[in-house]
Amino acid sequence: MNHILPTLHDIEAAAQVVYREFAPTPQYRWATLSARLGTDCWVKHENHTPVGAFKIRGGLTYFDQLKARGELPRAVISATRGNHGQSIGWAARTHGVPCTIVVPHGNSVEKNAAMRALGVTLIEHGDDFQASREHAIGLAAASGAHMVPSFHTDLLRGVSTCWWEFLRAVPALDVVYVPIGQGSGACSAIAAKLALRHPVRVVGVVSAHATTYADSLAAGRVIESPVSTVLADGMACRVADADALAVLSPHLERIVQVSDQEVAQAMRMLFADTHNVAEGAGAASFAAAWKERESLTGQVVGTTLCGGNVDSHVMAAVLGGKG
Repeated sequence: MNHILPTLHDIEAAAQVVYREFAPTPQYRWATLSARLGTDCWVKHENHTPVGAFKIRGGLTYFDQLKARGELPRAVISATRGNHGQSIGWAARTHGVPCTIVVPHGNSVEKNAAMRALGVTLIEHGDDFQASREHAIGLAAASGAHMVPSFHTDLLRGVSTCWWEFLRAVPALDVVYVPIGQGSGACSAIAAKLALRHPVRVVGVVSAHATTYADSLAAGRVIESPVSTVLADGMACRVADADALAVLSPHLERIVQVSDQEVAQAMRMLFADTHNVAEGAGAASFAAAWKERESLTGQVVGTTLCGGNVDSHVMAAVLGGKG
C-alpha cells in the first residue's frame, strides 16, 4: 500500500501549497517537559495552524489536487468531530466551493462554531462519527455533491508536510508518538520517514476507549470497536480504514493505548510546562510518551500537539483535576 503514500517530490510540492496559507509550524524542545520526561522531548506545535490543528494541511492539498485535475466540484460534503471539518471548510472557502459538514449530536460547541465561521453549513446527525459519516455519504449521493473522505492519498500529501518539517528540523529524533483517529497523521509520519530515509521509529497512539486500530492491527483485518472516550474526540473512531491499516501494519513500531485519565494528565502537563492548550487527541502523543518514559532514557523523543481545539468548559474542568 505504499503507492498511496506521497513521495519526497509530492511532499515538497505540497509544502508550497500549504505555505500559501501559513508558515511552517514551530517545534520546540521544552526544558520543563524534557526534565519531567527524563530525556529530550520535542513538541511539534500543530495547534499553531490557522484552524488550531494539523488537518488543514490535508484539506489544502486535497482541493489543490482536485483543481489540478480540473475536478473542482460544485459542492462538497464531509463528516467530522471537528478538525477535519475545519480543514475542509477552510479549503472549500479558499476555492469558492460550498461546504456542508455532518457532525454527531453533542459535538464540541466551539469546533462547531469555528466551522460555521468558515461558512460551513453544519448538520447534526447520529451519535458518533461513523453514523455522521454514513449520513454524509447518503447526502452526497442524493445531492450530487462531492464526498470528501477522512482518509485519502491527497490528504496525506498535505499532512506529511508536518512530519517532513519536524524530521528536517530535528534530524536527531529517535522516536515519534503519533495519535491515530482515521490514520492520516500516522500514515503521513511514515510517509515522511520513508521519503527522507530517516531511521525514526513511529509509535501509534489510540484512545483506550476507541481501540479499532489497535484491535484491527492485532487481528490483521478491520475490527469494529465501540467508542466511549469522552475527552479524546479526535480519536473517537469506531471503524478503522483498511487502506490506513495496510500502511500502518508494516511500519508502525507499536501501538500505545492511553485512557481519558492519562490524556487529562497530559493536558495539564502541557499547559503547565508550555502554556499551550491541547485538546484530548492533541495531548495523546505526550500522554503515550509519559506512559513509556522509563524506556525512553537517552532517546530524543518527538511528540505532536496536533490540535488545541478543546471547549473552554472542558479545559477548565481538566485543569481543575488532579495529577
